[in-house]
Formats: sequence, structure tokens, C-alpha cells
Amino acid sequence: MLRKTTRTNNHIDDETLDRIDAWWRAANYLSVGQIYLLDNPLLREPLSAEHIKPRLLGHWGTCPGLNFIYAHLNRTIVERDADMIYICGPGHGGPAMVAASWLEGTYSEVYSHVGEDEDGLRALFRQFSFPGGVPSHVAPETPGSIHEGGELGYALSHAYGAALDNPDLVVAAVIGDGEAETGPLATSWHSNKFINPATDGAVLPILHLNGYKIANPALLARIPREELESLLIGYGHKPYWFEAGFDDEKPHDVHRRFAALLDDILDEITTLQREAREGTSTTRPNWPMIVFKTPKGWTGPQTVDGLPVENTWRSHQVPMGGVRGNDEYTALLESWMRSYRPEELFDSAGALRAEIARLNPAGTRRMSANPHANGGVLSRDLKLPDFRDYAVDVPEPGGVNAEATRVLGGWLGDVVRANPANFRIFGPDETISNRLKATVDAGGKAWNAEMLPTDEHLSVDGRVIEMLSEHQCQGWLEGYLLTGRHGIFNSYEAFIHIVDAMFNQHAKWLKVTRHIPWRAPIPSLNYLLSSHVWRQDHNGFSHQDPGFIDHVVNKKADIIRVYLPPDANTLLSTYDHCLRSHDYVNVVVSGKQEQPQWLSVDDAIAHCTRGIGIWEWASTDGGNVDPDVVLGCAGDVPTVETLAAVELLLKYFPDLKIRVVNVVDLMRLQDSKEHPHGLPDSEFDALFTTDRPVIFAYHGYPWLIHRLTYRRTNHGNIHVRGYKEEGTTTTPFDMVMLNDLDRYHLVIDAIDRVPRLGRRAAGVRQDMVDARLRARQYTREYGEDIPAVRDWVWPGLPTSTG
Repeated sequence: MLRKTTRTNNHIDDETLDRIDAWWRAANYLSVGQIYLLDNPLLREPLSAEHIKPRLLGHWGTCPGLNFIYAHLNRTIVERDADMIYICGPGHGGPAMVAASWLEGTYSEVYSHVGEDEDGLRALFRQFSFPGGVPSHVAPETPGSIHEGGELGYALSHAYGAALDNPDLVVAAVIGDGEAETGPLATSWHSNKFINPATDGAVLPILHLNGYKIANPALLARIPREELESLLIGYGHKPYWFEAGFDDEKPHDVHRRFAALLDDILDEITTLQREAREGTSTTRPNWPMIVFKTPKGWTGPQTVDGLPVENTWRSHQVPMGGVRGNDEYTALLESWMRSYRPEELFDSAGALRAEIARLNPAGTRRMSANPHANGGVLSRDLKLPDFRDYAVDVPEPGGVNAEATRVLGGWLGDVVRANPANFRIFGPDETISNRLKATVDAGGKAWNAEMLPTDEHLSVDGRVIEMLSEHQCQGWLEGYLLTGRHGIFNSYEAFIHIVDAMFNQHAKWLKVTRHIPWRAPIPSLNYLLSSHVWRQDHNGFSHQDPGFIDHVVNKKADIIRVYLPPDANTLLSTYDHCLRSHDYVNVVVSGKQEQPQWLSVDDAIAHCTRGIGIWEWASTDGGNVDPDVVLGCAGDVPTVETLAAVELLLKYFPDLKIRVVNVVDLMRLQDSKEHPHGLPDSEFDALFTTDRPVIFAYHGYPWLIHRLTYRRTNHGNIHVRGYKEEGTTTTPFDMVMLNDLDRYHLVIDAIDRVPRLGRRAAGVRQDMVDARLRARQYTREYGEDIPAVRDWVWPGLPTSTG
């Protein structure tokens, strides 16, 4: 918990104010230098064309405000011994965050070639937005960051995710006023209803109201103060206003006002947490926040070419382009940089002067070196119960039915109990619907708003967090993972697409951090997608989209894992593996409805370990001869339809040599040169042959299987059935028939592709067409599937064949 300040707020000494102002000026100087300079980093000689970058990239406008806030937070960290991290919502303010980490010494510690001297400054400036250098936004390469700045909208959700179960952490979350216009950010103000002040850390939102975006005003800066204040109060916050930079107020007076305000707010947070932890208050706090209003491009050029720049959109990116070779602009740039008085800030070697560096916290108290911003160093493995103790007893394949996600939920409930401060489950009001009620029974649902006697499972310290916003679930979980903890995001399959862009950013973050030695691996991002495309009895076409998998596999192969367990025991084995993994995105798709169970737990473990394999108990090829046809399947419903097709084929063609290949790990289909889980060609050919027809029943869009297998020898003989964007509110079997994935159609596909069946199969083929018509007519008349499908069970192979 924060320690209260020992000083009188209105009497911060002039020496401290001098130090804050000097640090701020140094950070601003470094921010400008990164955008503009190739050389002459300390202006030891007049600027000339060779000192200036040929291509000017980056964003200046937000940097002065970010630097101002950072400097003042450093003062409070030192005085309070505070454990604090900084979320830079205006992610394009990359120069500011890089500058801060260099001034704190962290940058030079992790990048030895960027030293704390003039040569180091030259390297720091040169690398920014330069080929082979670092991005212009806040990125994984930036020490102290857990927030990818490539996309706006997630500052607050990341901040609250970081604060969960971190009782001593303060997360300063700076929110750009442009970012505040995004849907995810606008929703994330409600995160305060899920924070428990007794056990969680604190988030200090700072709305950076600097007025402009790339080419337009920022909306929240153009509504009356009373309206904005009412909005923020309505969200449950207690806003404090700070304005600076719009008049000739002396720097000391500006810094003194903000320092006093910051002390008051941090004291207020301390009081709120203490009261909750001592039990003297049980009401939801109105947490303080700051509305920080300053000019866009504060301290930068007032005008360029006779046009206003500071406090306009023109300062958002590069206030003046084309400086190289333009004497007027070069003189203006030099005047701008010298206005920060670099000779007062850096010593003769180019290091930050020692008296200014005293503002920096020490060691891991530096926000750029705080271990919470490199969560892998704090991460601890989960205590996982033995999943085999939760397995379904499967005496023979198909001999028992179960709801896979309900079985998984029983195990996850005990994972919750075993890890009371290190594991959470996130979902948009669907956890119980997805048959994971045991996790709610184990940990309750986090809730710190009004509770009524009719409510169930709500608890201020609940371990399951639900909000009807996939953005928030994703953002909270990312913040939780990036600070070293573990979790799951469960969702309806169709609506996980809402977080496509957020997934993109996280996957890119993981890809980059793989190549940053000082970034420790973090727990994997685990999705559980249920209520999937094939079982939407009471929903409809809007709830039918399995395409998240297609989106996911676009990312780097060393990051992405996709699993389609066919039953409960394979789901248990798969998720045990996922929760033990690091630095992956694991996408697991499993239905929640009652389905036949195929594998004993030992067989499930072996099958999941292989990721793909022949189900000999469903095959008639004897295992050592070329089959007439290979029936492949991936997904629980496609597996059922495939096995039902096997029964039908053997009924009509008992001498047919069938091989059934089931896929749990989808990436096993890809070439081993493309994905670390991929099969070498020799192993793929052994499973699928080099010349025999393959009928593949797939959970999602068929073309993904073709995309994964297009290089294989036998690709020309692979025929895929899957979802082809046909659906409605209907029965389960009617859904598969609408998309030609049903057992009858799989039999037709085999007949059409096995040459030796020839003319003797014409009658059977017609029977299959007629069976589809009868099944369709039955659903339309009775509202349910025909008994032959509804009550179907795997009969086992005829003894004559195997």
C-alpha cells in the first residue's frame, strides 16, 4: 500500500521543483532529438544538414505532457517508496517513453550500445524510426512498457488487469483524448466496478486532454467542462482538474501545483485502500482521477510558416517536415532544442547531470525497470490438479456421453481454488452458459457495484470476471498476463472476432519479445471458444462464424497454437498443456453440448501428445496397407459425422478399406518447415497416403485446410467439407446438412472419389441423397432431428472387418 507523503503539500522545496523542471526539459529535449537528429546530439556545434534525418517520423504533440507526468510520478515514487508502473495510452508518444527509460539508466542497462554518454545519445537519436532501429510508438522494445502503442483503446483495461491481485501496485494510466473516443476505452471506465480495494492495486487514470488528434479536434476537449465532469463522475470516478501551458505561469508555480495535487490524490488512494483493508469501509470507492489539460505540442514551436502549431493538430506528428536542406527550418529546430538549455542538463560526457538524476527512483522502483512491466520475471507456475482425476470413464469408444466443457469446468474450478491470487477466468457473461459453472462455484464472480438479494455468485473478491464486452475481457486478461499471472478467456465462438485487432497486437508483442533477451516469457493467452458454429439451436445465423481460427493462423508460427479436441478427455489434456505454456496464443474450440466420448484418459493423453493420429478402432485398413479412402476429421461435430459415415460405408461396402485420422492440433497439418508443430512430409504421407482420396471433415471454413496442406504430395486428392456460410436457427443435424458436412454427404463424397466402387454404388449414392431429404423434412415437421441421428451411437466395427 502507498505510504503517505511526509511533506506539507504546499511547501515542496525549490530544489525539488528545479530538479523536476530540469528532468522534464531533458525528456522533452530527448524526445525532439529522436524525431529529428542523426548526429550532433548535444548541439556542440550549429545544426547542419548532415545532422538531420532525411525522413522525419514520429509524434511530438503528446510527448511534453507524458514527460511532465512521468517526472512528477518519479518524485512521488522516491518519497513514498511506491511500486508503480506507467501505461502510456497515447502509444505514439514513443519518444517520451524511450527518453524516460534512458534518463533513468534502464535503457543503457538493457541496450549496452546506447550508453549514458554522448555516443549513447547519438545512438538513441539515430535508431528512432530509422531502418534497423526502433518503432516510433511505445513497443515491446521499450523498457517499462506492457502496452503496445500500435493501436489505441486499451490503456485502462490493461491497467486494471495489471492491478488485479497486485495489492501494492499503483498503475498510472495516461489516456489520450483521441484514444478516449474509441469504444474499448469508453467502456473500460467501468473497470472500477471490478476492483477490490482490499486485495487489488490501484489505477490512477490520467485523461490527457490536449485537444487534438491527427487532423481533428478531440471530442472530450470540445464539450463543456461540466459535461465532461458529469460523464466521469457518472462512471464512478472522482475527477481532479489540472490545466497548464495556456498562460505565462512560471514553471515553478506549474510544478508546485501539480505536485501538490498528485500528493493529495495519492494520499486519498492510500486512505481508500487502508479503510478497505482494515474493514472500516465496505462501499465501492469513488477512485480519484486527473483530467490533465495542456496544449498539444506544449513547449514546441508556436508557429511555422505563419501558421499556429502549438495547441493545434499541426503539432500532433512532426511540427515541421523537410528540415534537412531548409535553412529556415534548421534554424527554427535549433532554437527549439536550445530552448531546453541542454548545457544545464547534460555533463561534459553527455550524461544526465547527477543532481537531476537524483529525481530518478533506484533499482526496480524505476518505472522503466519495474518487474511488473516485465511480468515474466515475477511469474510463478500454476498449481494444477492432476486432470486425470477429472476424466470421463470411457469403457469403449462412443460408449458414454458427456459435456466436454462441463468436465473441463470441474477441473478448472479446482485450479481456481489452488491458485487464489494467480489465476482468473474472464468472459462476457457466458461462463456458466459455456458449462464452466464449477469455476464460478469455486471463486464467485467479481463485482463491486450494487448487489441485490436475488443475485447469485457475486462477490467483491470473485475470481471469475464477466462484463458484456469482449474488449474488456481481452484487455484485462492481457494486463494480467503481461504482469506475470495466468488466465483464460472463454467466449462464444462467433463473437470472439470482436477482439481480432487486440489479438493482433498481443500476438505481435509476443513475436517481438521472443527476440528481446531481457524480456522474460509470460504465461500464454488462452482462449476457450464454445457455443460454436455447429450447435446454435436457439440462436441463428448471426451466431455462426468459426473464422477466428483463420485469423489466428496468419500470425507467426512460433506463437500460434490451435486445438480442436474431439471429446472431454482430450479437452482436459489439451488445457493442462495450455496452462503450463508460455509466450503462446492457444485457441481451443470445444462444444458444450452432450456428445459421444471417444477416448479413455490414457488414450487421450497419447492422442494429444501426437496431435494427430489414426484411430485404429474406427479404421478397417489394417494399419499396414493402403486404404481405399482416408476420412480425416478435426473438431467434435465433424468427428461424430465422420464416424457415422464410417458406419454407413461399411454397412453398404463391408470390404472397403477405410482409415480414420483425427486431428487435435490443427497445426500438425502444416509442413514442419512452416510450423514447429508441423509434420514432415514423410509422416504426413504415411497418414494420408500419397495417392488415395482424402475426405476431410473440418470444424471451420474448408479453405483453411487446403491452405495448410497445399504443399503436400497428395493435396490434389484432399477434399474438405466444413462451414460454408450457410445457417439459420435450426437443429444440430440440419446445420451440418446445410453445409454438406453431414454423414450422408461424406458417404457421397467417398463414393464419388473411390474409383473401385464404380457403378455398384449408384443406388447407395441415391439412398444418401434421399436420406438427406427425409432428414430435412423431419426437422421441418417435428422441430427436431430424426431419431436415427438424434439417438445414434457408435456401434463399433463389424467383427468381419476388424
